Amino acid sequence: MNTATADSTTAAQEVIHARGLRKAYGDNTVVDGLDLTVRRGQCFGLLGPNGAGKTTTLRMLLGLSRPDAGELDVLGYAVPRQAQRMRARIGVVPQMDNLDPDFSVVENLRIYGRYFGISHRELDARIPGLLEFAALEKKARARIDTLSGGMKRRLTLARALVNDPELLILDEPTTGLDPQARQIIWQRLRQLINDGRTLILTTHYMEEAERLCDELIIMDHGRILAQGSPAQLVREHIEPEVVELHGVGMDRWVAENVHRYPCRIECLGETAFCYMHEHDALLDALTRQTDVNFLHRRANLEDVFLKLTGRDLRD
Repeated sequence: MNTATADSTTAAQEVIHARGLRKAYGDNTVVDGLDLTVRRGQCFGLLGPNGAGKTTTLRMLLGLSRPDAGELDVLGYAVPRQAQRMRARIGVVPQMDNLDPDFSVVENLRIYGRYFGISHRELDARIPGLLEFAALEKKARARIDTLSGGMKRRLTLARALVNDPELLILDEPTTGLDPQARQIIWQRLRQLINDGRTLILTTHYMEEAERLCDELIIMDHGRILAQGSPAQLVREHIEPEVVELHGVGMDRWVAENVHRYPCRIECLGETAFCYMHEHDALLDALTRQTDVNFLHRRANLEDVFLKLTGRDLRD
């Protein structure tokens, strides 16, 4: 394959290509030289604490905020110059449901579809499949205020698919849902990934990112701190074993004993997190304590996130 053909193939596989994106509001730089490539068929995660620059990044990807510097292509369109044409080929699930309460489930889908110029005949063909996808077939004529939170979220997801988008952007799609509703949304998102859709996901649920994302970035203060698959980031940035300690005797036990074991300790509130490679000796000692409770587990993406971004509360 010659160089020109290889470059063309690579470009065809890239849904988003950003180089040196920068955005500031006054003296506050919220996105600082961001480089980003998202390949077709990926679920790509944007993770970071509050104020990290995620929302501003999404707004630039959607063409709603103009970058101060850098280059951005989404679905082959130069953004923001060609943003309107680009938005016709994407779907968006906002952080907060913005369904129209004056209309039924079907009417919400139909009216949203008309914004894209989809004909009544085509909408009649698409809506039954969207209702089935959202498990809302029996709620087709129901008003929005009669739906549960999980139903509203599934309808918002179905609405984002009404124009059969190539790219779906989801801003914290399961925030506020109970575990059962969250599992249903995850199942639907996995179905979209398996169907070859490209997803951009922001979330504060690390388990959600681990389950769904092929690749992700962890960002803070407008810069990328780490990038890779969830498993890769855990391998590269954190010790493999974690023992969590709490209880009335935790502070005393840590002060008197932790130097005996090869581990790294981080404390948050009433819990001490011991990160280590070898855990047998520590667990053996803890089983003999009556005033210290402990939990042994494998390290996960949340441990990486907290190590890279810190444990201080962000408002």
